[in-house]
Amino acid sequence: MAGFREFLMRFRPAGSPGPAVAGGVPADRSAELMAELDPPLALLDDSAADAARIRDDAAREAAQRRQAAAARADEIVAAAHARALEVRNEAAARIRADIAAESAAAEATADRTVTLVLQRARVRMPDFADRIVSQVAGELAAVEGRTGTAPGTDPTGTR
Repeated sequence: MAGFREFLMRFRPAGSPGPAVAGGVPADRSAELMAELDPPLALLDDSAADAARIRDDAAREAAQRRQAAAARADEIVAAAHARALEVRNEAAARIRADIAAESAAAEATADRTVTLVLQRARVRMPDFADRIVSQVAGELAAVEGRTGTAPGTDPTGTR
């Protein structure tokens, strides 16, 4: 922004005060201002060109970085998918191992139970067989007493 002195300089007469001078040329203030502003504006033109170049370079670099980031993201996703398959297989293997261990434990428990049942059966079988034989003998005796014939014989005598 122009200062107060520059403002007043705009109203400066074209010549020195006094009688009119023949051939006097009025001052061209706009030409003076343009001559004064041309060098800084020329520097700004160079700066504007540099800024445009820097913006273009930054846009290219940003595009390259976005492209590299997208490629890296694709690699990470692919690695995650591959790792997910490995983790899934490892988890399935652990579950199969746990199931096999549970199955073996259940089978061992079942084997022990079967062994105990067979031992009890061996111990109890003679008493049970004796009770059944005596019960059958008692029932046969009761049937024989009612019919008057020995079991296994034909009452008609044909046998």
